[in-house]
Amino acid sequence: MSELITGVTAGGTPWTPAFVQSINQTRCIGCGRCFKVCPRSVFDLIDRADTLEADDIDDYEDLDEDNAQVMSIANAGDCIGCSACSRVCPKNCFTHAPLAAAA
Repeated sequence: MSELITGVTAGGTPWTPAFVQSINQTRCIGCGRCFKVCPRSVFDLIDRADTLEADDIDDYEDLDEDNAQVMSIANAGDCIGCSACSRVCPKNCFTHAPLAAAA
């Protein structure tokens, strides 16, 4: 098994960051809380219609203007694994995972 990327807190406790892997755009309400809390500009709002399959377009017509956008991962490589986005998300949309350290 490969070793995971780890760090140490200011108090000396070992810490394994969990990096953002995906956003459940079906649950996302586009509130922007994750965007505001992210220190590294990992996220960007996109039109919900861009995430829908052709069969789902009729459902899109039923959405109100407040749900017209959802969050997407724009710069995954900039994620520092702090998981702040998950802590502020009211809909539990995020999936995170630790990453293997480079050999």
